[in-house]
Amino acid sequence: MKSREQFIQDLAPKKFNKLEKVWLIFLFVIIFAGFLAYVDQIMKGMEVTNLNDYALWGIYISNFVFFIATSFVGAATVAILRLTQNQWRTPLVRIAEIISLAAIIMAGITIIIDLGRPDRALNTIIYARFQSPITWDVIIIPTYLFAIFFLLYFPLLPDFAILKEFYSKTNPKLSKWYGKLSLNWKASTAQKMIQQKSIKIIAILVLPLGLILQTIDAWLFSSTYRIGWNSTNFGPYFISGALVAGIGTLVVTIYAVRRVKGLEEYITDYHFDKLGKFLALACLIYLYFNANEYLMPAYASTENEEIHLNTLFTGHYSTIFWFVTIGGLIVPVIFLLFKKGRKPFPLFLIGLLVVFASWWKRYIIVTPTLLHPYLPLQGVPESWRDYFPSMHEWLITASNLATALFIFTLLLRYLPAIGIQRSIDESALENSDQK
Repeated sequence: MKSREQFIQDLAPKKFNKLEKVWLIFLFVIIFAGFLAYVDQIMKGMEVTNLNDYALWGIYISNFVFFIATSFVGAATVAILRLTQNQWRTPLVRIAEIISLAAIIMAGITIIIDLGRPDRALNTIIYARFQSPITWDVIIIPTYLFAIFFLLYFPLLPDFAILKEFYSKTNPKLSKWYGKLSLNWKASTAQKMIQQKSIKIIAILVLPLGLILQTIDAWLFSSTYRIGWNSTNFGPYFISGALVAGIGTLVVTIYAVRRVKGLEEYITDYHFDKLGKFLALACLIYLYFNANEYLMPAYASTENEEIHLNTLFTGHYSTIFWFVTIGGLIVPVIFLLFKKGRKPFPLFLIGLLVVFASWWKRYIIVTPTLLHPYLPLQGVPESWRDYFPSMHEWLITASNLATALFIFTLLLRYLPAIGIQRSIDESALENSDQK
């Protein structure tokens, strides 16, 4: 049986090692390159991108939808596991909470980038119309961000008190900050009751907020009446797609944190087996909604729907379409049916494939539909008949992802990746049961 001191020593945040410092420098270089590209975009206008009057939503909106999906699943996973009191959740929930927070922050920033000029974000408030899903997006994203922040913060209070004591001699300044963040936590019965009730309330709130956010984003598309988006299936279609992207991201991140932080004793094969089963289920559900989204229109399509579907099935976007369908859904399910496929490293590789395919899935949801407007393309440059991101867009996209990873890495420097007090309590309970 491990002592309290051993748990604290294992799980307390530690200084960055050489590998982590190199990783941060690498991320910073990408962020800086993207920042320069964004400054140039502000100075020269959107002409530095390949966005136009037809492809007015491109890679930036693809990024936005991807970040929203990742944040939703991380928070929903935490909320469900906390509400159901599953014991195996302890090594996973803190990492999922940090992923959700980093992703929702970047979702908000990505929208501002897509507007061209940051001052235009004020127009969404000054000229808000409650009939518009965009207005509800502006309301729900900050609300969701605060909910996720408190879902992360309240369970940390006991750990902050532990870290205050742990660093009191070796790092007094850091100890002082942990003391302030702990809100004078004394582990009294009254404090524990308030904390548990607060966590439960926030966990209950996060689920409908996440569902509303995903649905509103789906309505942003389906309310345009465009071929490819005009579907009552889009709400559950987005939610099921978010499950795949979010769980895939969770798998990849947990594997990386486990290796870098040396947490193999706490995050075991059992946890990866559970995550692998969840990922397989998510892929199967999304396959079902993909069948609804594409097969029914294929059987009873109008002329415009036929053009759109041909573009995806056999045309310009067929390579990407079949890659995200077969490589991002069918292949993972086949491998995850076997226990060896749910081992940490194979699952990590499957997770990478799923995440990569999930991002491209958002790209082909956004782009092909916009390139098939109702009116014929007349009197416009030939380049407007197609869209592929410019170097500015790719740099800014890479910077967005790097910023999310930078936030995540920085938070893990000062927050324990696994709940310390929770691990101690569960170990004590397990040993008392054995006796």
